[in-house]
Amino acid sequence: MDLKTYTHDDARDVREMLLDMHDAVYDGGGDRFRARERFAYFVDLWSGKDGWSCVVGFDEGAPTGFAYGAPFSPGGWWKSSERPASVPPDLTVFALSELMVMKRWRKTGASTELHEALVLSRAEDVATLLVDVTHPKVQALYEDWGYEKVGEQKPFEDSPVFAIMVKRLKVSA
Repeated sequence: MDLKTYTHDDARDVREMLLDMHDAVYDGGGDRFRARERFAYFVDLWSGKDGWSCVVGFDEGAPTGFAYGAPFSPGGWWKSSERPASVPPDLTVFALSELMVMKRWRKTGASTELHEALVLSRAEDVATLLVDVTHPKVQALYEDWGYEKVGEQKPFEDSPVFAIMVKRLKVSA
């Protein structure tokens, strides 16, 4: 898989590709929370942040998946959640907002490759993400990658309940 990294300055150029991959993964399933329009809102919100970074995988020119996120502003945390005690305020935090792999490339190591290319290149102290609690295999995968569950939240009325997960990227001296 070939990987390409995009930044906030490239967001307009990759927006439709991200939305099209999202549509292919969710097949229009009728879930309002996962609808294209809703996902477009999140893409625009996150890619509007100066520190936004996105890694897209390609196989013979066809996109295989993507991962993106941005750093939290100082003191910031996930909507409607308090900062976990395991993440002191002096630590910087990168929020992995999306990691999505096209069906054809699942169970090939693509998700690991995308995750590592994005998260391990970051300068922040901690990475955090949300995982739908009805997907225990996905949560277990993140645990295999060194994340730990520190709580749960339901950030929107129409969203699922998510496990809040964190991973230390840097060890304090």
